[in-house]
Amino acid sequence: MTNQTTDMTSQASEHQANTQDDSAQQAIEIRRERLKLDSTRIIDIADNEANSALKCIHQLSVAGGATEATYLAIERRVVADQDAAGAYHLALLAQSTPDLPIDVRQLIEMVVDKGDNQQRLALLKNLPFPPVDIIKAQILLSDDGDAIGQMNAYLQINPEGYGSQHMVASQPDSVASMGTGISNGFDETDNSNDF
Repeated sequence: MTNQTTDMTSQASEHQANTQDDSAQQAIEIRRERLKLDSTRIIDIADNEANSALKCIHQLSVAGGATEATYLAIERRVVADQDAAGAYHLALLAQSTPDLPIDVRQLIEMVVDKGDNQQRLALLKNLPFPPVDIIKAQILLSDDGDAIGQMNAYLQINPEGYGSQHMVASQPDSVASMGTGISNGFDETDNSNDF
């Protein structure tokens, strides 16, 4: 009788484990389908609504992710609209999401060239390896005393120009992934900040 009880307990445990595996697999499939639907909706907005990059980035964040095609559609919208704010947020998103198929260098250049000094200062502080020299040059060209003062104060406490997370983290510096086969276009070893 003991063997029969052990066999029944074993079978019940195995059945429960299989049921849990099936439930987990079903949850994954439901999540995958939801991401596909969210991605399709976001791509439609990006492809058809001018100046919708920030709206799309917000919806992408709410959805918790999206397909590669979604990121590419948002990038196309940013470029078509020459949207410095969208470029800034998409560049930061790309820094924290490995292997995105977007051209981060192009986005950063757009923020530096078309953005305002607050966006440039935010790039300086928030990118792991910001293009210090081009940001610095644009801020100096603006002749904005407040922005120049903020930049100088930041670079005084962080002369390498590494993003703020390097000032807080005690771990060794590392290059953030910019996506497979996509270079950020900036030499991360040259962080000269001569005034």
